[in-house]
Order: sequence, then C-alpha cells, then structure tokens
Amino acid sequence: MSLKKRSQWCLVVSGTVSLILLMTVLYSSNRGQRRSSSSLRHDYQLMGRPLYKLDLSWPKNPEIFTGEVFCVAVNQYAAVVYVGQRGSNVPKVLVFTTEGDFLMSWNTTTLEMPHGMFLADAASKDPTVWITDVGDGPYGHCIKQYSPSGMLLQVLGTPGKAGSGLDPLQFDQPAEIFVHESGEMYIVDGDGGMNNRLIKLSKNQQVLWMHAEKGQSLAQFYIPHSVTVDSAQRVWVADRGNKRIQVFNSITGDWLGTWGSCFTEDAPYSVRLTPDKKYFVVVQLNTNQITLLDAPPVGLIGQCKVVSVIQLAEDVKPHLVDLDLKAGALYVAEIEAQQAQKFTPFSLGGNLL
Repeated sequence: MSLKKRSQWCLVVSGTVSLILLMTVLYSSNRGQRRSSSSLRHDYQLMGRPLYKLDLSWPKNPEIFTGEVFCVAVNQYAAVVYVGQRGSNVPKVLVFTTEGDFLMSWNTTTLEMPHGMFLADAASKDPTVWITDVGDGPYGHCIKQYSPSGMLLQVLGTPGKAGSGLDPLQFDQPAEIFVHESGEMYIVDGDGGMNNRLIKLSKNQQVLWMHAEKGQSLAQFYIPHSVTVDSAQRVWVADRGNKRIQVFNSITGDWLGTWGSCFTEDAPYSVRLTPDKKYFVVVQLNTNQITLLDAPPVGLIGQCKVVSVIQLAEDVKPHLVDLDLKAGALYVAEIEAQQAQKFTPFSLGGNLL
C-alpha cells in the first residue's frame, strides 16, 4: 500500500472511531439523563421483610401533578384518593380513583397551603375531607372540612390569624388532624409555628384535654407533625423535632410511652396504622425512607422495632401517608418528587406474588 493511500485509510479509520466515540458519549449522556429523570419516580429498595411493592401503573396520568405534593387521603369505600399539592396557579387538591384514573381537581380559592389531610366518615353517605392549612394569608392557620367535590363546609380556627387561643380556637400552622369514628378530633398544632400542641376536641369541638408545652421532656413537643389513634385507645404522635413518637391514653390524655431508638438518623414525619393493626407506617423525609414498625399489643408500649424499610430515591422527600383500609394499599405524598405514589402489599405479609 502506498504512503498516500495508507494516510487516507488512517484518516477514514480515525474519523470513524471519533464518530463512534461521539455517539457513545451522547448515548450514554442521554441514557444517564433518562435514568436520572425516571429514578425519582421508580427507584426504590426493600430492606427487611418485604411488605409493600410499588404500583407502577398508579396514577395513569402522572403529568397531572403540577405542584409539591404534601398530603394524601383515601376513601376505601368509594375507591377514591385525594392528593393535596402546593404551588402558584395549581389546583390544591387532585382526585383519583384507587385504580389510577383522574377524576377531578378542586377549583377552590379557600385553600392556601395544604399540609395534612384526613378522610372522615368514609362509610357514611356523606364522607368529608379535612385539610390543615398552614398558609399565612387570609385563609391560613385553619383546619377545613370539605365535601368530596371540594365545597367548604366548616372551618376550625380563626382564618388568617395565628394564635394559641382556645375560645375561640386558634392555630398556628396546624400540621394534621385525626377524626375518630366517634366524631372526636385529635389535632397536632405546630408545624414550626408558636404552638407545640396535641389537642383533643369533642364531637361538639370542645377541648377535652391538651398537652401544650414545648420541650424535650415527657408529654412535651417540638413540632408535633402527625397523629393517629388505634383501637386500644392509644394516641400516637410523631414528635418530629424531638425525633420520637409519643403515646397517650385517648380518654384521659395520660402519657403512656415514647419510641425514640428507631429515629436516630431522621425524625418521624408521619404515623399511620396498617389495616391489619400489625404495623405502624412512619415516613422519614430527610433519609427518603418509609419505615414499618411492629405495633405493640394492648397494654404494652415497649421499644420500637423496625420490620421493613422502603428506601426511596434521593431527594424524593416523602412527607405524609395514608392507607386504604380495605385493600391495604399505601399512598405516599412526596414533596420534592412532586407526586404521590401507591404501594401495594405482598400477599401473606411478605411472600412475593
């Protein structure tokens, strides 16, 4: 081969190799971008006993989420899921079926910054949705009751006025409400505001008992963030700022115990009980984890025991959860990922389907 032809051949080979390298780099870059963009939604790991798996088909149109998702509530009888989100010019509540179909959005102007959500009277013909509003505008610092279509029915608190009063009731960034089947209400008031309170109200909204001291001692709080009540007359409170869960007698308000050993890395943000009453579901926002803890038997609080962990992708920021008490599905509101996700239980508490 002549020197001239050899040089031309080398140029062709060099150009081809350069083109292949360029295409490889571009492909790898695009592939990495795709993986990065999808990892927020689908990447997760199960640690411990596998109790839940992600339902990739829910919702069917995830692009409907347009804001930061803070809360979620399920009506297991109507098979409907309510999702609360924040943002400018976005609907504050989205409504889906448990199968993932989008039903409607609430075009209400009475919600500023939804934080917590609870579905009350699910089995009745008139279920309602309670939402805590931590906004600082004319409708903020309140807890609001809505019809399933988004009609405002009732307001607890003094709209637009943060405070600690009891008559009339005032709140400062109320975090969450739990409405018992008796009509009695349990409220954690203080998502970073002046109050650090657990309040029990009667069906007629009279204060029955309250813990309202800020601190680290027993029955004191620092950012009480979530509350639930079990069938054994125990109130479980995610005491976020103190990295613990505190337990109280629902009738007397007496302190019963504290769980803290499971939350050394990150605080509990939510607390909910699975339908079979076997596990508490606790979200830890900063470590992007959903932790399932053994529920203690009646008459015993003891120490917390981690059974299973769902490790979500980085920067998902799970906030609050709710469970379908009929089907057992777990719904998670995720702030940074701007979505809600559905996890379904494995059959027989851990055997893969």
